[in-house]
Amino acid sequence: MVSEEVNEPLAEPEALEDHEPRRVHPGTIGIWFLKKAPQNVVGLPALIGITSGRGFGWILLAAGVVGALSLVWTWINWRRLTYAVTDSELVIERGLLNRTRRSIPLERIQDVGIEQGPLSRIFGLAEVRVETGGGDKDEAVLDSVTLSEAARLRGALRGAPVKRASVGLDLPIEDTLTDVFAMTPQRVLLLGLFSFSLVWIAALATGIQFLGDALGFGWDEVADMAKSAQGEVQSRLNYSTGFGLFGLVVVLGVITGVARTVLREWNFKLRAGIGRFRRTRGLLTRSEVVVAMRRIQLALIQRGPFRGLLGWNALSVQTLGGSNDPSGRQVMAPLARDYEVAGIVDRAGLPPFERLPLRPVAPAHILRTLVLAIPLPLAVIAAALLLTPFAWLGLILTLPPVLTALLQRRYHRYALRSASLQVMRGVLAQRDWIVPVENVQVVTLRQGLIQRWLGLVTVEVDTAGAGMGATPAVVDVALEDGATLARDLAAGIS
Repeated sequence: MVSEEVNEPLAEPEALEDHEPRRVHPGTIGIWFLKKAPQNVVGLPALIGITSGRGFGWILLAAGVVGALSLVWTWINWRRLTYAVTDSELVIERGLLNRTRRSIPLERIQDVGIEQGPLSRIFGLAEVRVETGGGDKDEAVLDSVTLSEAARLRGALRGAPVKRASVGLDLPIEDTLTDVFAMTPQRVLLLGLFSFSLVWIAALATGIQFLGDALGFGWDEVADMAKSAQGEVQSRLNYSTGFGLFGLVVVLGVITGVARTVLREWNFKLRAGIGRFRRTRGLLTRSEVVVAMRRIQLALIQRGPFRGLLGWNALSVQTLGGSNDPSGRQVMAPLARDYEVAGIVDRAGLPPFERLPLRPVAPAHILRTLVLAIPLPLAVIAAALLLTPFAWLGLILTLPPVLTALLQRRYHRYALRSASLQVMRGVLAQRDWIVPVENVQVVTLRQGLIQRWLGLVTVEVDTAGAGMGATPAVVDVALEDGATLARDLAAGIS
């Protein structure tokens, strides 16, 4: 979404009582056509082969025919896509031969997000995403509508009249947004430095594979070249060369992390109104998400190994409608100080996270962690002893899992307070959960084989809208303590 506030009121949206089917904006045809352009480019080699020997004019003619047919097909798809908002549901119909009709009851809709990608911003349009409580994926996507239509849809789907539109958001005339948290450019760059990434290596390998398939030059040829050049490389390889290559990898990883972070978090702003947060972020693709405070199920505070030492946190919340993120959470502050996190948590109506009342899990947690962590490196060392007597030096590899096991109990604590379950876990990557008891849906006691031997149990807590991310489980408490915790949580549920 565009980031500037619109000071002058926009034109009054059409009446919400208009239930007639509508089409998305005609500019969608151009957006869809441009999005499909890479698929058409992939077919160019086959097109060139078919018209081989007939001259360049035939190639241009064939390419023009393919482009025209693609444009016509895109227009037909646009023409056959309609949507309507009635008093009780959102109806979307699409398809030419296989006609589909999707009906979404308004009472199921949890959130309505507005997003503008680079192409949408060129056309002055926006994409409307409808989220329900059925999972972490969008139930419906309307691509693309005008900003005023996006505001009308948001107001209609959320049941709130649109008085004026500011960046596509429906705001009651008496409601105002106040700034809660923002990411300065300096903080975005700092977050990028923390987000060291080697994803470029995978991209490079994919690019080499793609070019190899296209040019008949693959990894076998690369291996042959490497073998033939081995003597030359060995004659020139020294410690300075090795350090230089390592430094290059680090620099490329940092650049990749900074670039990805800038694209995602640039101009991150979190504002709060009556009963809701509004988050906007993104450089090329601007997105806007409204998070209703009453739909927040839990809060998660995360600290990485480096940012945690410097006093930085990341705050996200689990919402009833989930999110596009695989974890199903909404990021509220990607990089924030303790007092900033506490302010957002308080504004959301959640109890503060307090470490002092937390109690550690059972001492046998250390033993179980050692039993799970040590056998693998010992098996590798035992196998290596068959090849070299110096393999025993590999025992140094067992130090990290041993140290981690010894520290895990120190950082794994929990407490059931008057209105919330609070859990902290993790040695290097630390996580703090705040789970209101009233939002707990299911409590599960789980025991593995080793836990049964040691008299331990894991208490798993599920809330609505949870995705595939980490959950606020209390791992390895004494069986009696776990039963008591589960009973108290169940009492709060009822």
